[in-house]
Amino acid sequence: MATITDIAKKAGVSISTVSRVLNYDSNLSVTEETKRKIFELAEELNYTK
Repeated sequence: MATITDIAKKAGVSISTVSRVLNYDSNLSVTEETKRKIFELAEELNYTK
C-alpha cells in the first residue's frame, strides 16, 4: 500500500503538499498540473487514506 511519502517522492513535492492536495485544502497554492499529477499517482499507486 502506498503512502503520501511515496506519492511525494514520485511527484517531486513535499509530503505536506500531497496531504493538502488530497484533503482538498482550498488555501493551498499549487498548479492544476501538480494537483493532477498527485491524484494520478495516488490512483496509480492504489493510495487509500
